[in-house]
Amino acid sequence: MAEEQNGPSALDRLAERMGIVASFRNARGATVRTDDATKRSLLGAMGVKAADEDEARASLDALERERWLHPLPPVAVLRDEAGGTAVKIVMPSDTGEVAWRVVLEDGAERSGQAEFAGLALAEEHVLDGRTLQRRRLELGAMPLGYHRLSIETAGGAMSLVVVPAKCWLPAEGRRMWGIAIQLYLLCSASNWGIGDFGDLRALVGLAAVHGADVIGLNPLHALFSDDPEHASPYAPASRLLLNILNIDIGAVPELDRSPEAQALIASPAFQRQLQSCRSQHLVDYAGVTALKLEALEALFETSRGATDGARWEAFAAFRQRRGVVLERNCLFQALREHFAHEVPPAADWHDWPEEYRDPGSPAVARFAETQRTRIDFLTWLQWVADDQLGAAAAAAREGGMKVGLYRDLAVGADRAGAETWADAAAVISGAQVGCPPDLYNPAGQNWGLPPFHPRALRDEGYRSFIELVRANMRHAGGLRIDHVMGLHHLYWVPSGQSASAGAYVRYPTEDLIGILALESQRHRCLVVGEDLGTVPEGFRERMAAANILSYRVLFFEQTESGEYLPPEAYPALSLSVVGSHDLPTLRGWWEGGDIALKEHLDLYPDAGEAARQRETRRRDQGEFVAALRREGLLPADGVLPDIPSLSRAAHAYLARTPSMLAMTQIDDLTDEAEPVNVPTTSDEHANWRRRLSMTLEALAERPRFVDIADILRSERGGANGTNRHG
Repeated sequence: MAEEQNGPSALDRLAERMGIVASFRNARGATVRTDDATKRSLLGAMGVKAADEDEARASLDALERERWLHPLPPVAVLRDEAGGTAVKIVMPSDTGEVAWRVVLEDGAERSGQAEFAGLALAEEHVLDGRTLQRRRLELGAMPLGYHRLSIETAGGAMSLVVVPAKCWLPAEGRRMWGIAIQLYLLCSASNWGIGDFGDLRALVGLAAVHGADVIGLNPLHALFSDDPEHASPYAPASRLLLNILNIDIGAVPELDRSPEAQALIASPAFQRQLQSCRSQHLVDYAGVTALKLEALEALFETSRGATDGARWEAFAAFRQRRGVVLERNCLFQALREHFAHEVPPAADWHDWPEEYRDPGSPAVARFAETQRTRIDFLTWLQWVADDQLGAAAAAAREGGMKVGLYRDLAVGADRAGAETWADAAAVISGAQVGCPPDLYNPAGQNWGLPPFHPRALRDEGYRSFIELVRANMRHAGGLRIDHVMGLHHLYWVPSGQSASAGAYVRYPTEDLIGILALESQRHRCLVVGEDLGTVPEGFRERMAAANILSYRVLFFEQTESGEYLPPEAYPALSLSVVGSHDLPTLRGWWEGGDIALKEHLDLYPDAGEAARQRETRRRDQGEFVAALRREGLLPADGVLPDIPSLSRAAHAYLARTPSMLAMTQIDDLTDEAEPVNVPTTSDEHANWRRRLSMTLEALAERPRFVDIADILRSERGGANGTNRHG
């Protein structure tokens, strides 16, 4: 007992066991220690009791017993190595021969026997008077994939995932470029006031002609049709489904065979609302949602009643392939629609009658039966959206793009959405993801997104993570992982607490990276990790070893003295951009419009902060111009450049980096001044709504676009160009 009193407390040991990090270094370099109250709050959110030392000790003992009571862990993620694969098994020390069998992903089997005492010993433990041993069982070479191992001697079974060491990359030596867009902001002569998959296909064609290899997209995740103004793509209803507002109504085949839909769309009232949506500077989410759902309901009836049935059969095949994930998420949408209509404050599933909070309950099954047609419709919408996204991806391949569509995976989904209902056990409900206080956000941030439960993920064999990655690599040649540090740790904020009361929680990094690599290789989809902010020591090196590209923003690539890094300093395994959706546009940055906007929104902590920000900006602008002049991209005449000259020079600078991918923001091609998003705001600013100031048809003829495309193509090559740097 004396040793325990002098060492870590039971609470400390329990927190460590559950992955709660004891301390971290903040943005100022100071050490921040996780206090006991935070540890107890986060343990409680994980379902682990620790109200006092006795309870914490009992929870520790229970975890230790569980570790020794099962012959096999729930899952093992193993690297594909020359020496073969091995797992650790637990048996009584007097066990004789061990018989094992592996059912491979393709149905083939491997089996073997071994004397337990002859296996390499890893650990020994006495439990209830019996000596148990953990020994290493060699399985030999196994193919990549998801397999099932069983120990016939003890009756235990586990998931066995054999993964490659690295993610997929295109042919080495190719420096590519592309255009990053927020799809919903695109304007065209045909869309309905929001960018759609038809616009995406048109942009793919335009970009491919100019030599681009990639189109970068915002998250395409499903939003809330009953609450359309809840518009952030980074706080979706489900990351497993697509946003049906991106459907191009004019490209749905049923439109040509639906007099009802044609009459609806042609009606004066419909056309008035359509023209209103098209004419607005901001996306009218409520108006667009009403129009599209009404038209799509008519098209669905045409599809359902078609005499030839070929399209309906194709839909049924899609539905069968996507299985339970699709069905359960669409069932949630139908339930939410129902409760939002019946009792609007009860749209959040946590406020539904208790019998509807469990997807497997009899009440939910009865609802699914009575609402079959509505669920069919919601599932049909996903098929139409998937088909149109797939057509855009096919157009990219046909246009010679090396990567094609590059999708974006948000760090989490909304607490009230489908993911947390459909898979509640894998998600923490008593904490939200955020970030600790830093120089830019002294109060810290709470993003309101529930995190995955690390232990629950492991217990389910990482099924939820696998489904998420697969859904977002679909029709994609690249995937950006938002806040990729979440593969290593996430900052959890206990519900009801300030962001400063949070702590970091560890995740099984090697397992998650391995699964990501396996899916990347299978989908031939490169992976980019958005690693802005405080990055754990050694994490970028681990990303590089796994072929995960680092996300490098030109605005941030400076030395401590403020000098901008030269192009050659960028890592080859990176994606480089001038800015991002959370930053000002190039024009906004140059004109200081973002500082004025934040000042207007009262986002600075004191009266003098705006002046300090302007002074820092003037210094950064001077350093940036100096860097461009050192590269010979601006004349050394002391005259400040205008926006067109600055834009051309900045993109030439970016193009010269060794980065595998260089991306230009479409907002900089259309010369937008306003940002699309102001972090830390919600209702204070119209985030995720500002449409582009010109149509795609006008962009195609814009000299700025042609000039920058020529610069990027000449420096980097591309789908229809040559790479002069090899």
